[in-house]
Amino acid sequence: MSEGDESLIKEIEKKIQVLEDRIKKEELRVFLSGKYDKESAILSIYAGAGGQDAQDWATMLLRMYERYAAFRGYKAKVLHQSFGEGGGPEGRIGIKSVIMEVKGHYAYGFLKKEAGVHRLVRLSPFSTKKLRHTSFALVEVLPEISEDIGEEVEIKPEDIRVDTFRASGPGGQYVNRRESAIRITHLATGISVSCQSERLQGLNREKAMKVLRAKLYQLKVVEQKKEIKEIKKELSGDDKARQGEQVSVGWGNQIRSYVLHPYKLVKDLRTKVEASNVERVLDGALDEFIEAEIKL
Repeated sequence: MSEGDESLIKEIEKKIQVLEDRIKKEELRVFLSGKYDKESAILSIYAGAGGQDAQDWATMLLRMYERYAAFRGYKAKVLHQSFGEGGGPEGRIGIKSVIMEVKGHYAYGFLKKEAGVHRLVRLSPFSTKKLRHTSFALVEVLPEISEDIGEEVEIKPEDIRVDTFRASGPGGQYVNRRESAIRITHLATGISVSCQSERLQGLNREKAMKVLRAKLYQLKVVEQKKEIKEIKKELSGDDKARQGEQVSVGWGNQIRSYVLHPYKLVKDLRTKVEASNVERVLDGALDEFIEAEIKL
């Protein structure tokens, strides 16, 4: 084979790879055709029962999604977080809950099926006896619905209560002298959201309203699904067929397991996708899992 032939083959292989990547992207776009799939996302993480281990797990998940967002070129910013107890290795402090904004085209479409319970099995760094511990954290993913596209969700001034407070950091210390942090409570539903990421009160209010709008939209969707189920139930009368239905959002809805001991494995319980390099996944390498979720 001549040098010219080898060069031609390499050029053809390169073009084939470019076409395959383009086809893959277009294929994903077909699956990402939901109403808000093109929008940015609001991702929340809540530590389950288990004290420091669960709070540390929530912190690990936050880092994982921050890394994933960076890999995809998205901008991730923590809007509000509630810190947990201190102690353990290096005196690190975990989080009880965190709300993060992920800005970028199709951020919600890619992240939406990460919602659910994530389970971690490892030797507890907080146990003096180095016992194996299982921790849980709940991930919630909502679309960022701006006022101009969120016609389904109308929030009137009289529907909410707005409170201001001083932003705080780990250990409860205040990080801002002024009461720039905002808490908005929706009076009819009792849903409360907070934002303390910005120094200006007006910007925190704007971001908190986006989170509230997203939560109210989710509530509306859940209620609509319940109504549809009730209608189907009345039409068919078949109760037994629904006894095994999976709850869409709940602590029993485990979607993925991360095992660090006695072996290493990440397994998605819905798609059956597995990976033995747990550290790489926790460092944000989620493409394989997310692409499989999208195609479900």
